[in-house]
Amino acid sequence: MGTIRRFEEIEAWKTAREMTRFVYKVSSEGHFSRDFGLKDQMRRAAVSVMSNIAEGFESRTPKLFINYLGIAKASAGELRSQTYIALDAGHINQAEFAQLFDLVEKCSGQLSRFMAYLQSSKR
Repeated sequence: MGTIRRFEEIEAWKTAREMTRFVYKVSSEGHFSRDFGLKDQMRRAAVSVMSNIAEGFESRTPKLFINYLGIAKASAGELRSQTYIALDAGHINQAEFAQLFDLVEKCSGQLSRFMAYLQSSKR
């Protein structure tokens, strides 16, 4: 795992943390705060991204780490889809949608590149 000593140093984890903070913020406001199903599902998906990056890193085996990063990426995809639902339901406005969508896309891209790097360095 190179020079990374703690999962908190991983850029995708940092982005996931920012994304999770934003999800918690917007889902605590207005009608969104009372849509318990969507609010909880979006929060769980965001938390899953952060948690799987951390859990994979702490597994200390490259194969498991890559697997956990894949799970984190899948949760990011789930959150991206739910972001559309939140917009369509009127729980977030277009600016909030764009900000959250950009964070999810950024995190997903970081995860893809990190997985590719880890897979290529395994050989």
